[in-house]
Amino acid sequence: MDTPRRGPAANVRTAVVWEVLSAVLAGGPQVVVDAGGGTGGFAVPLAEAGHKVTVVDPSPDSLAALQRRAAERSLDVAALQGDLGDLPALVADGSADVVLCHSVLEVVDDPAAALAAAAAALRPGGRLSLLVANRDAAVLHRALAGRPDEAAHALTDPAGRWGAADPAARRWTPTAIRELVEAAGLTVEQVHGVRCVSDLVPSAVLDTEPGAAAALLALERRLSDASPFRDLATSLHVLARKS
Repeated sequence: MDTPRRGPAANVRTAVVWEVLSAVLAGGPQVVVDAGGGTGGFAVPLAEAGHKVTVVDPSPDSLAALQRRAAERSLDVAALQGDLGDLPALVADGSADVVLCHSVLEVVDDPAAALAAAAAALRPGGRLSLLVANRDAAVLHRALAGRPDEAAHALTDPAGRWGAADPAARRWTPTAIRELVEAAGLTVEQVHGVRCVSDLVPSAVLDTEPGAAAALLALERRLSDASPFRDLATSLHVLARKS
């Protein structure tokens, strides 16, 4: 069973990721581990599509919300408390067809060790779906916000942060995240940009212009794998395979 298509409103931010996952998960139910899956934004639709889904998350409140959402839909989604570093104790090595790691690598203590744990959970030929914050986008966004000093700081900061008030713990460039994934023993198959331009479009435009949201979605799809737009997206989606 395929991953379900998302509605237009949700698609502006997640369409590219869902489309990549749809292709990966086509052909029948698969075993999916969603590391840091929270309240089930990805896990619940994947379970609805017939996949066997386990969510690993450090927040008991998020897991409780996930279980309520799953119960409302009569779905069986396993909820385990822990973070990426706990995967070896929670998920058997080589047991997952797909591991999702979306917007989690930014906040773990050791990104390299976390990726190694995710890779260990995959069966040979399994895929990692990784979503991370893009340093180059932060440079552009701070410059456009009239903060050139912060943009310059992000450009040279080892963690890609623009200053002490930056809410993000770290970001990566496209080259740096590819190298980190490959160091975990995985082969990068695809890199897409997520939110290439949507974060630069005033929400008032989308609310008042007929058809603007649909047009923006279509544009995002076209730009997601087109350089240089992909490399300036707010987030980078990496699909990698375990040999």
